[in-house]
Amino acid sequence: MRIATTMLVTAGLVVTLAACSPTSEGDASADCTPTPSGSISDAVEASGDFGTLPIVIFDSPTAAETTERTVAIKGDGDRAVEGDTINVQYSILNGATGVNIAGTDYTDATLSAFPLNDNLLPGFVKTLECSTVGSRVVGVIPPVDAFGETGSPDLGIEPGQDLVFVADIISIAAPEPTGEPAVPALPKADGAEQPETPGFPKVVLADDGRPTVTIPDEAPPTELQIAVLKKGDGAVVPEASDVIVHYQGINWNTKEIFDESWARGEPSPFNTAQVIAGFTKAIEGQTVGSQVIVIIPPAEGYGEAGRPPSIGGTDTLVFVVDILGLG
Repeated sequence: MRIATTMLVTAGLVVTLAACSPTSEGDASADCTPTPSGSISDAVEASGDFGTLPIVIFDSPTAAETTERTVAIKGDGDRAVEGDTINVQYSILNGATGVNIAGTDYTDATLSAFPLNDNLLPGFVKTLECSTVGSRVVGVIPPVDAFGETGSPDLGIEPGQDLVFVADIISIAAPEPTGEPAVPALPKADGAEQPETPGFPKVVLADDGRPTVTIPDEAPPTELQIAVLKKGDGAVVPEASDVIVHYQGINWNTKEIFDESWARGEPSPFNTAQVIAGFTKAIEGQTVGSQVIVIIPPAEGYGEAGRPPSIGGTDTLVFVVDILGLG
C-alpha cells in the first residue's frame, strides 16, 4: 500500500513543500563511516525544504533486515559523530502502517536534542551518525535496532514492525532557549532515600552522586524490574518528554560498566521516546529529584542482536539513573 503521511501544522500555518530526490551519496570521512543506504530507505520520499515539515511517502509495510540510511538533502555543515549531541527536527512513522507516531512540528520551540550514545535507540544513532548539519536523512529501522521483540505499545508499535525516521540536522550544540527559562537541572538526585528492595543490586553513592553498583552472583530476573532509591518532589516526567539525567549502565552478566554520564563529567539530555523500552518505562512517571534503578532483560533492551561489543543478545542490563530536570 502506498501511504503519504504529514504531521499536523498548528495555528493555521501553511507550509510550502517542494519535492526533493533521495540520494545514496556516501559521506564517509576519516573518522566516520555512515550506515549504508538500501533499496527500502532509497524508496522513502521525504519532500519539502530543509527545516520545514516534510511529507513522507513510502510503500508499506517495510521489512528491513538491518537499518538503512539515505541522505535526502545533503548539507555542508559540521559532521555529527559518536558522542555528539545534535539538534534535530524529526518525524517517526510506523513502517507497517505509515502512521506518524512521534515528532516535532519544525518550529524553534520543538527543536530536540539527540545524544549519539547508548541512551538513544541504535537505529536512530545509525541514521544520524556521520550526517552533516543542513542534511535531511531517512532511516528505515528494523525491530532489532528499535524496540525489540516487544514493540512499544505506548507508541502503537507492534512486535515485528519497522520504524521510518526522517530527521533534519539543525545544529551540533545545546538548543537555544525559547519561551520561559527552564528550571535548572539538579547536580544530583536530592530526593528522600527509600527502603532497599530485596533482590536488587547494592548501590553505594559517592559524594557527587556517582553510584558503585554490586551485582548479585546469581541469575538475573527475566522480567523488567524497577525500584526507587530516592523519591524526588519535583515535576512528574511525562510520556515522550525531554529529560536531563545522570546514569550508569552495567551489564549484569559481565558485571562491567558499559556506559555512564558521570564518567563524562556532565549529565545527558534525551527524549524518553527515543531510548530502549526498559529505560523509558523506568523514567516516565517518576519525579525530578528521584534516583531509580532498573533491571532490563534483553527483550526490553537491545534484543537478540545486543549492542556489540559490550552487550550480547542474552545480556541483562542494570541502570542507575538520577532524574535531574525536564526540557
